[in-house]
Amino acid sequence: MERLGTGIGWRPEIADAVERMPGIDWVEAVAENICPGHLPDSLRRLRERGVTVVPHGVSLGLGGAERPDEGRLAALAERVALLGSPLVTEHIAFVRAGGALTASPRLEAGHLLPVPRTRDALDVLCENVRIAQDALPVPLAVENIAALISWPAEEMTEGQFLYELADRTGVRLLIDVANLHTNHVNRGEDPAKALAELPLEAIAYVHVAGGFERDGVWHDSHAHPVPRPVLDILTDLASRVRPPGVLLERDENFPEPAELRSELAAIRRALETGAVERVKTEIRKTLHPVPGAGAGAERPEAGAEVPGAGTAAGAAVLRPGDETGAAEATRGAFGLPHPRDARQRVGLAQAALLSALVAGTPVPEGFDRVRIGVQARALAAKRADVVAKVAPELPVILGPEYRPAFLGYAQTNPLTGGYRRDALTFAEHLLTAGRPGDAQARRELREWWLERSGPAPRSARPVRRLARATRRVLLRR
Repeated sequence: MERLGTGIGWRPEIADAVERMPGIDWVEAVAENICPGHLPDSLRRLRERGVTVVPHGVSLGLGGAERPDEGRLAALAERVALLGSPLVTEHIAFVRAGGALTASPRLEAGHLLPVPRTRDALDVLCENVRIAQDALPVPLAVENIAALISWPAEEMTEGQFLYELADRTGVRLLIDVANLHTNHVNRGEDPAKALAELPLEAIAYVHVAGGFERDGVWHDSHAHPVPRPVLDILTDLASRVRPPGVLLERDENFPEPAELRSELAAIRRALETGAVERVKTEIRKTLHPVPGAGAGAERPEAGAEVPGAGTAAGAAVLRPGDETGAAEATRGAFGLPHPRDARQRVGLAQAALLSALVAGTPVPEGFDRVRIGVQARALAAKRADVVAKVAPELPVILGPEYRPAFLGYAQTNPLTGGYRRDALTFAEHLLTAGRPGDAQARRELREWWLERSGPAPRSARPVRRLARATRRVLLRR
């Protein structure tokens, strides 16, 4: 694996600071924000200087029940070629659900949601990863995500799930230590145990980011400084393996360049501390070898019962390498559905969860209702923020009323057609209800909606009507 070094997430808001920042070996850019025909000058200059740029996808939905969309894969491959990247990354998550597979409305989460750590979900994820690998021109690495909620009756720990995924597909892993911290606070999962179960040799690089805690819930905001617990997890990881690359992520509330440099320095110190511990461990192993301790001695037993988690009736205890044949035999012997139905089962479960989160339908059995409410509010808040960015006129027109009005609208109007369409639907929703109350604001909102809701901008329609009339006159001559 190519050694990347120390990097930072490239964002337009800090592009100039990133270009001038010393010690930056590489950057990562959100793939969906890169337009192949209009590469930002900053990225172009970084490329010309020999700085590696890695595209980081957020919308593929590899953990979803449907096969990866060919158009999205082609777009991701196009960005890889444009940037000359040595690898490309995505997430172990689902971002949409419903549709033909489940005979239900298609819904968009607008966020990365966790997949259940079950055999069905693993089978689907592995097939989706293989499809993506075949369509992409460079190696793929997939990232563990942060989660506010837990699926009931999971069959594997995160470490076991990631180990089997890497073993069955050969995919690389992008380990986000901030997400391990998030899952420690929100789901009680031990980061050290997860690291001990990971296939460390599969790590492509590492993410480090900040967040905040509110009412006992950790929010992976990427808008706050990196906290000490996250740096401690990074040190623990570095004490086990030398990661090929480490990257600082920041997506909102961008600080001054000096603060970013300070965070990068803290990351480097955490890596150095871990490296010292790794050397000490290797010396101890050399001086005092442990009988029977060899490569892979601590590999997790996939399928083994997870403390505190349910297991499927008749589930086999499988070890890496014998999944496909043994899993099919086990399912057949116990009368369980054939694996070809896994997509539909996963799809139904994900659609029910997503509908509860964004459409107000009942919470599926086994989920924590309070935590589902927290996640639903977080999704609505993020959606309001994104709509405000793609349609900045709306917060100006509505003023302080924008946010509460949008959150009320989001409770019964799920995201289905992208954020620009969402902005138009929101405006139409308000106008139909006779809102906003201020007559001037209502007129401005109506003008805004009329300008953008038709097939062509309203300002262009008189010109087109004049052109059609002129053409008719000329044809009559």
